[in-house]
Amino acid sequence: MLRHFDSLDFPRPTRDALGLRFGQVSTLLDQGNVADAARLFDTIRRDYESWSALVDLRFAQDTTSPEARADRDYADALTPHVTAHEVALKRRLLEYPDPAAVAHVVTPHTLELWRTDITTFDPRIADALEEEARLSGEYTALLASARVEIDGTHVNLSGLAPYAESTDRAMRREAERARWAFFERNATRLDTLFDQMVHLRHGMAETLGYDSYIPLAYRRMRRVDYGPADVARFRDDVHEHVVPLVHDILRQRCETMGWDVLYSWDEPLIDPKGNPRPAGDHDVLLTRAQTMFNRMGGDLGPFFGQMRDGGYLDLINRPGKAGGGFCTSFPTVGMPFIFANFNGTQHDINVFTHEMGHAYQNWKSRSLPAVDLLWPTMDGAEINSMALEFLTWPHIDLMVEAGQGDRFRRMHLISSLSFLPYGVCVDHFQTEIYASPDMTPAQRHATWKRLEQHYLPWRNYGGLSHPAMGGRWQAQGHIYRSPFYYIDYALALCCAMQFWIRSRTDMDGALQAYVALCAQGGAQPFTRLVRSAGLKSPFQPGTLADAVRTARDILNA
Repeated sequence: MLRHFDSLDFPRPTRDALGLRFGQVSTLLDQGNVADAARLFDTIRRDYESWSALVDLRFAQDTTSPEARADRDYADALTPHVTAHEVALKRRLLEYPDPAAVAHVVTPHTLELWRTDITTFDPRIADALEEEARLSGEYTALLASARVEIDGTHVNLSGLAPYAESTDRAMRREAERARWAFFERNATRLDTLFDQMVHLRHGMAETLGYDSYIPLAYRRMRRVDYGPADVARFRDDVHEHVVPLVHDILRQRCETMGWDVLYSWDEPLIDPKGNPRPAGDHDVLLTRAQTMFNRMGGDLGPFFGQMRDGGYLDLINRPGKAGGGFCTSFPTVGMPFIFANFNGTQHDINVFTHEMGHAYQNWKSRSLPAVDLLWPTMDGAEINSMALEFLTWPHIDLMVEAGQGDRFRRMHLISSLSFLPYGVCVDHFQTEIYASPDMTPAQRHATWKRLEQHYLPWRNYGGLSHPAMGGRWQAQGHIYRSPFYYIDYALALCCAMQFWIRSRTDMDGALQAYVALCAQGGAQPFTRLVRSAGLKSPFQPGTLADAVRTARDILNA
């Protein structure tokens, strides 16, 4: 029987207890019992990851809680020691005298992942890893602490979204002003935090024998089948095929609205009539989501019912809650958890269907034989999330105000295309930053400004000083907390759009391929997962251009 989320309480591990448990794995290997050693190793890691995920989640749910912050600090201090044990055992299994015995109980892809993992850690960087986690938590808490005043009320950064999409242009500008005033007030602290992170990461890379943090970052992301050169070519494809299309869309919007100039605060208003809004509040959306997933067939509906009834959803925005949305999981329970911040805009629907894609994948792959395979690498995981955004299109009328389904679908397509230039800009920025770690804060801002002008040449901040001088990147949490985890969204979107194109003529086939992809979890690396689903790799010439051409034709129809 499924345990209710409120009843979850995993034992708090200690260094000594973990050392004893990992030592038991070593003893089994000494005895030549590879099968039991591998199973115990996997069990220990599932137990630890379940506890760690719950600690991180509770901190995100209330960043102001001293208890949650203390637990997070404890976990941050413990993690490098756990990693040291894991890497030592992975290395031992990889070097085991009888490779056939290991191959009998561990999949080839798991071994491929482990070969990457052992190049990303050494006990000499344990303190740096703990400090990196501490700084990440500081960034999260800082942004969660924001309380900005607008239209006579105080909201957090997530609560600004309805004002940012208002049909009142002055209100949109005020929302932008309020957002960037917070970042400007905290600019020095944000620059200092990031400077510390960059130097920490560069130092770890040097300790491990890398020339820069970039190759280490790719290995930490477990990218075993492509590298920075492949990503650079993809960024060029986006610049060639997507940037001109998005620029044309924005010019047309400017003409339609009668604006002489398009400012940054105009971009969120994608639909000139006003962005379609959700059909109702949190409870209404969950009821309608149940109907939507039931109609889609298969086990999507029953699975969502389990999440809702089991308390595995936290979707309402509130003070002190970390911003954004994510999906986490507890491997010993076999259930994922969706975290989001509903704010009454179309983003509620996008974030919900996106995170539901992650959750469904994790649930479908929950019985795979190794904890390493329960999630794909993030590039593959984002296919699962973004594809479900598109595959819910036929039923999305349930989730928006009456009569706004077609407008929502058009808005979703435009926003997806518009994301691609920004997504590759974030990746290019990080590449340049970590290639030159000694940049000053001013040079980093200048780098962002230059790249923003390259990938988003229409962007005009209209006198808002902080983003105009190149500070926009400081609002992108991935840059601080998860370096180089961003191109994944752009690569995955290229694949998700292929699911969408197929669904227009063969919805049943697209859904079957999607479910099969989710069930694979992380059993294969990114490009092989893509191929197994009948999709073309984003790195293959013409793939992105074909998808963009179809989108352009539909928008112009």
